[in-house]
Amino acid sequence: MRIAIEGLEVTLSGRTVVSGVGLIADDGEIAGLVGPNGSGKSTVLRTVYRHLAPRAGRVLVGGTDIRQLTPAQSARQIAALPQERGTDFELSVREVVAMGRTPYKRAFAGEDAADRDAVADALARVGMKDAGRRRFSTLSGGERQRVLLARALAQDPKVLVLDEPTNHLDVRHQVELLALLRAQRRTTLLALHDLNAAASVCDRLHVLHEGAVVASGAPREVLTPELLAEVFGVRAAVVDHPLTGDPLIAFDHRSPAAGVRGRAPERPQATASK
Repeated sequence: MRIAIEGLEVTLSGRTVVSGVGLIADDGEIAGLVGPNGSGKSTVLRTVYRHLAPRAGRVLVGGTDIRQLTPAQSARQIAALPQERGTDFELSVREVVAMGRTPYKRAFAGEDAADRDAVADALARVGMKDAGRRRFSTLSGGERQRVLLARALAQDPKVLVLDEPTNHLDVRHQVELLALLRAQRRTTLLALHDLNAAASVCDRLHVLHEGAVVASGAPREVLTPELLAEVFGVRAAVVDHPLTGDPLIAFDHRSPAAGVRGRAPERPQATASK
């Protein structure tokens, strides 16, 4: 299912933090939001899963404005893994994942076979199939992250919205999570700080700077040394990954960025896919 954001403007405490944002993720596509801290990535994602109401603009899922959907209808279309996760659940791992089935249940309805299969499959996908009886509160940060992703998968949404999904994960589980997202071929919007991970997993990138989209397109088109210097303030070379052929960013950790730090580049008009 295609998701599109048009003319988005968000104001917080009287300050405009996102303005004129437009971006897309086509059906089955993984679209990444990248940018420096404070550029507006999380704010944009919060409007998609309806944690924030925009001052202007709209979010379209399959051509429908999400504000026209009931909360239950929206939850069947979109599942989110936000940064503010409320992770102090006094529940078992299985009970947390089963919460993802709520949009499909009538009040006081019990689990059925479809629910049980969805929960078991989601736990297996994130490598937690034997952890169902463990208390969520006893898990490590990385384990909690995987369980909350399983909850989103159990929700069986058309669109996944993930805000820094690799936080707290060790290298192996980062690689497994990104491979899982690729294998899903489910329309996905995600924010990532790791630009090399974004270049590897995303079909399309949208670069945010000071609350606006300043570049959109395939990772190889977007992640240029010039943009990295202007937006991120780093000096880097972009080469081919020796194993995958994806763009690989080699950062210069000894020298400051070449160019003017923080000066946004000209906004391109096209949005290409990988």
